[in-house]
Amino acid sequence: MSKNPISVFIVDDHQVVIEGIKALLLDEDCIELVGSANTAERCLQFLATQTANIILMDIGLPDISGIDLCKQVLDKHPSIKIIVLSTHNQGTYVRKMMESGASGYLLKNANKYEILKAITIVSSGDNYLTFEAERALKYENELQNQLPKLTKREKEVLINIAEGFTNAQISEKLFISIDTVDSHRKNLYTKLNVKNTAMLIRYAIENNLL
Repeated sequence: MSKNPISVFIVDDHQVVIEGIKALLLDEDCIELVGSANTAERCLQFLATQTANIILMDIGLPDISGIDLCKQVLDKHPSIKIIVLSTHNQGTYVRKMMESGASGYLLKNANKYEILKAITIVSSGDNYLTFEAERALKYENELQNQLPKLTKREKEVLINIAEGFTNAQISEKLFISIDTVDSHRKNLYTKLNVKNTAMLIRYAIENNLL
C-alpha cells in the first residue's frame, strides 16, 4: 500500500525561487505541491482554509519576518512542520528560527536531493539542518554561552539606552534614581568591555542582547 504524498507549501517573496522549487519537486511522486505565497499574510490566508504537511519558508518576507511567521503558524497549526529555505547562513538566524519552532534549515544553494531529504526527515518527526546551518548554529551557541550574564535590570537599562533615552528618562520610566541608572550603565560598559554608548549599542545588536 503506497503512502500518501507529503503536501508542501512554499513561502518566498521571490517568484523565481518559488518557480524553481516547484520545478525541482513537480515530478516527485512523494511530494504534493499545494500552493505558494510571496507574503506572510497570504500564507496565513491559505492556512485559514487549507493546510500542508510541510512549509518551505524564507526568512526575508516583505510584511513580517519568517521568524515571526513561523511562530504564528505553529501557534495556530502545531502539526505543520516548517523548513527554512534561506540565503542567511549566520548562526543567529538559524538559532532564532529553530527557537521559533522550525524543524529544518536549508540554504538556497541546496540541491534537489537535499531538499527532498530534508522534507522526508522532517515529515517523519526529526529535525534536519544542512551542514553549514548546523555548523553556524553550533558556533552561535558557543558565542551565546560565552556572553556575560546581565541582570534583569541591566537588560532593561540596555534596551532603553538602545532606544535613545537619557539617564533621566530611563530613571522616570523604570522608577529608579538617576544615580542607579548611571551605575547600571557603568556596569554594562564594564561587563561588555565597551567605552561609550555607541560601542554599547553596537555590541548589543551584534550579540542579540536586545
